[in-house]
Amino acid sequence: MSDIERLPELKEIIGSLLFAAKKPVTAKEIRKALLGAAESYGGPYEQFTAVKEKDILEAVDELRESLAKSATGLHVAEVAHGFRLQNNMSCGPWVRTLLDKDRTTKLSKPALETLAIIAYRQPVLRSEIESVRGVSVDHILRNLVELQLVKVVGRSELPGRPWMFGTTQRFLEHFGLMCLEDMPGMDELKRQDDEKVKADQTESFPEMEKELNESSNDETPNTEEDPDDES
Repeated sequence: MSDIERLPELKEIIGSLLFAAKKPVTAKEIRKALLGAAESYGGPYEQFTAVKEKDILEAVDELRESLAKSATGLHVAEVAHGFRLQNNMSCGPWVRTLLDKDRTTKLSKPALETLAIIAYRQPVLRSEIESVRGVSVDHILRNLVELQLVKVVGRSELPGRPWMFGTTQRFLEHFGLMCLEDMPGMDELKRQDDEKVKADQTESFPEMEKELNESSNDETPNTEEDPDDES
């Protein structure tokens, strides 16, 4: 385009992509956007075809530093194997007031407890969840699926081939996790024998519940979608 005085720096382009995206964006997706723009517009835009994923990661770091120095109230978060712009936690109360999110700030304790069991034990059967909680989870499980925090990941080989449940990409995004291994106490829990799971083991989840709640209360990604939960 002839009326462009200068092309933006790579970190500026990345900042715009993260602002416009409705989900975390990977370095691969950013590079695909650069190549697509070059193909569509040609000319000076083609200079970005030489950009590699390594260059993109370096530019993300530059953008992160620029946001921190300029005190914009935003930062680049690395979530669900991608990047997104979200408000600083210190600005959370005002963002939540503006977006009227205080009504749905938290999952109920039973829902969060059920979600914690699924997250740590996945893939897991409904009967296994109920054996830990000691109560029926039909309604809660249905709500978690509707919130796109939980999904069916397959069928068991047990008689009747019951459904097995696991967490979703939205789960990682909602709680600000890069991957499941980032959940508190994950390594320790992996070493436990499934045969030792008892109803009273529910008491081992409060710390995880607290950390997940805190991580989702005050940071809001820059998106038109409402990732918050309802119980």
